[in-house]
Amino acid sequence: MFGALDIALQMDPTAVSNSVNFVWVLVVCFLIFFMQPGFALLEAGQVRAKNVGNVLMKNMTDWTLGVIVFFLLGQGISNLAGQLTTSGVAVDLGAAFSYMMAPAAASPSWINWFFGAVFAMTAATIVSGAVAGRMKYSAYVFVAAAMTAVIYPVMPGFAWGGSGLLSGAGYLGDALDVGYLDFAGATIVHMCGGMAGLVGAKMVGPRSGRFDSNGDSQPIPGHSMLLAVLGTLFLAFGWYGFNVGTQATVLSGSGAFQGAALGRVVLNTTLGMGGGAVAAMVVSNAWQGKPDPLWAANGLLAGLVAVTGAVPHVTWWGGLILGVIAGALVLPTYRWVVDSLKIDDVCGVFAVHGSAGAIGTILIPVFAYDAGGTWILGDPWGFLGVDQLLMQVLGVAVVGTWTVVMTIVVFKVADVLFGLRVSEEEEETGLDQSEHGISVYPEFTAGSSRERPGVSADGGTTGGAQDD
Repeated sequence: MFGALDIALQMDPTAVSNSVNFVWVLVVCFLIFFMQPGFALLEAGQVRAKNVGNVLMKNMTDWTLGVIVFFLLGQGISNLAGQLTTSGVAVDLGAAFSYMMAPAAASPSWINWFFGAVFAMTAATIVSGAVAGRMKYSAYVFVAAAMTAVIYPVMPGFAWGGSGLLSGAGYLGDALDVGYLDFAGATIVHMCGGMAGLVGAKMVGPRSGRFDSNGDSQPIPGHSMLLAVLGTLFLAFGWYGFNVGTQATVLSGSGAFQGAALGRVVLNTTLGMGGGAVAAMVVSNAWQGKPDPLWAANGLLAGLVAVTGAVPHVTWWGGLILGVIAGALVLPTYRWVVDSLKIDDVCGVFAVHGSAGAIGTILIPVFAYDAGGTWILGDPWGFLGVDQLLMQVLGVAVVGTWTVVMTIVVFKVADVLFGLRVSEEEEETGLDQSEHGISVYPEFTAGSSRERPGVSADGGTTGGAQDD
């Protein structure tokens, strides 16, 4: 017993801390992976029953194909983006792809890759919710590969890891003498996915029947509010890994517990989601006459997105305000996209991920935590300055511009190679049958025939005109 105690006392506290920290990183990566079933349920609930299998297939493709592409190309492209946009850093192709080499015994390089991969898959998965119900699966596979190979990877290369265009050492950061603040990817991950989804939905075109002859939007209800709300709660659970996990240092080099830092991140995550949901309830009640559970769910997610980049940087009341702002804006933003832009964004990915990520990230300097600042409601606050605010605006502009331009290119190539959308007949039948030859709800069509057609889960008759 005493021998084991002697060994423990002789251990290097830095080595122990590093070991604990990287095990923590692995655990939170597993939590972030659990966001994949959350996205699958959320999106499946918001589409017609005849398209659920297609949504599930796309979500599985995002993960399975995405992790392979991100390992073979994406992480290296990200590293190259950082090298190319940082002053004084030489471009080294071997160094950019060195993560593929087998690591030394104590090296966490593959753990670091996995941490980046779960973020990349999140960005890719967001797109599928915008283009659901009419996009060809073959074209979507191409887009998913491009998202994880190039479109998303450049974003962390620009902003994270101490190098890149938006970092303090990058060309833009060096010019302003400040680095871009986006802690866990409100813009790097979520806005990127939301903007790509918006562009994709525009290029694929609306679902049949989404707009009438006058251009007015017509509702196409999803088949299961239950699945959508359950998916939202699954995502919220995984989001604790997304935000709190990015606070990767649980123990300092001396072994001290980093409770205050972890606590600020988890508190702002929780208050942001709560504020977003409550604000969306209030707005939906005022807008529609009754509080809408789906909009409350979207508000919850928008609140989470808004604070994702801000959680360690803002006061607790700042985190709450950011969540409230994002939640209050999610329904009006969605209506603007559909009614003014005439874009059929099925799951509202721009309202939830795109605009909420931009707003929350831009406002970080306004609600910033400053240990030497003015104490307000028990938390010290200080404005981070005009330069930091300008950097936040420019960073959002860089993320948006890169994502929009590259998404247009990728979707145009996909259109040439595969065609973007299914035929009217295939859309009428449903993508489950036309793209995959399956039915997610076979009990609704059991025993059907020409004389006695089965009833589909979303109303109407199977394959009939009433399905849309």
